Amino acid sequence: MLDSTGKASPILSTVAIARFGWQERRPVDGPSPYALSVLAVVLQIPAGKVMTYGDVAEYLGTGSARTVGMVLSRHGSDVPWQRVVQASGSPAAPLVHEALELLRAEGCSVRGEKVVLGQARWEGI
Repeated sequence: MLDSTGKASPILSTVAIARFGWQERRPVDGPSPYALSVLAVVLQIPAGKVMTYGDVAEYLGTGSARTVGMVLSRHGSDVPWQRVVQASGSPAAPLVHEALELLRAEGCSVRGEKVVLGQARWEGI
């Protein structure tokens, strides 16, 4: 944990670990190694294809659909974020309509407000 000056405080860290079970975390200057691996997978999804959040986690062999979603919400603006959808085929709120527009423009199979996963799902490399 950091003290009021921004330096690591061993006392605060020890108290936090003992009381709350927190682990020491490094200051975040950018995406973590896990986040970078998620972003790398998303960059590989071809135009017109999608993966679900769970597919990305399974492909990586670590994390969960929720952690993949968190990475994309924080760091996904520079990758084709619209190519990762919920297990139902729906893009995540609040950018549903923007995602569907982008996916349709790429030639992705969309019916209503959902991607047709049977046709558009990409299994990875």
